Amino acid sequence: MQSPNTRPGRIGRPPRLSRETILVAAQRVLDEEGAEHLSMRRLARELSSTPMALYRHVRDKDELLMLLLDAYVRRIPRPDLPDHPRERVVAGAQVLHGILEGCPWGVEVLASDRFVSTSATWIVESIVDALVLCGLSPADAVYAYRVIWFCLVGELTSRPFTERAVASADDRRRGLEAVIDGLLSQNAP
Repeated sequence: MQSPNTRPGRIGRPPRLSRETILVAAQRVLDEEGAEHLSMRRLARELSSTPMALYRHVRDKDELLMLLLDAYVRRIPRPDLPDHPRERVVAGAQVLHGILEGCPWGVEVLASDRFVSTSATWIVESIVDALVLCGLSPADAVYAYRVIWFCLVGELTSRPFTERAVASADDRRRGLEAVIDGLLSQNAP
C-alpha cells in the first residue's frame, strides 16, 4: 500500500506540445504557406490545439520566428573567411546575404531592428572586427556594418517589387565592394 506522503507519477494525458513540436509545425506552415499565413491561431489549428496552449512554450509570434531563424542559421556551416580584413568584410557580407536569401521571412524579422539572431552574431562580429582592422574606430565599424546591412536588406526586400532580374553574384560583389570601399575611404588620411 502506498503511504499518504508518496505521490504517484503524473496522472492524466501526457503533454502533446513541446517547443520542438511547435517549431516543426511552424516551419511547415512557413514552407508551405509563407510567413504572412503564420499566426498563433493558424499554428494552433495545425497542431489541433489552442493558441493559449502554445503560449506556454513560446512568448509570441516574434519569439517563434526568432527561434526558427536561429535554428535555420545553426544548420548552416561556418565558412572560412579570408585573412585580409577588407576581403573578410566582403566575404562576410556575402555569407550574410546568402543566409538571408535562403530564408526570406527572416529578412523581415531581422529588418524590424528589434531582434538579433544569436546564432548569426559570429557573422556580425567578424565583419565589425575586420572593419576595425581596416582602420575604422569601433563606432565607425558598427556604422559601416549597419550601412552594409541596410544595403543587403534593401536588395533582398525589393526583389519582389522589381521587374529587373536579380543581380548576379558578381554584380552583387561589385556593389558590396563599392559600398565597402566608400566606407573605408572616409577614414583614409
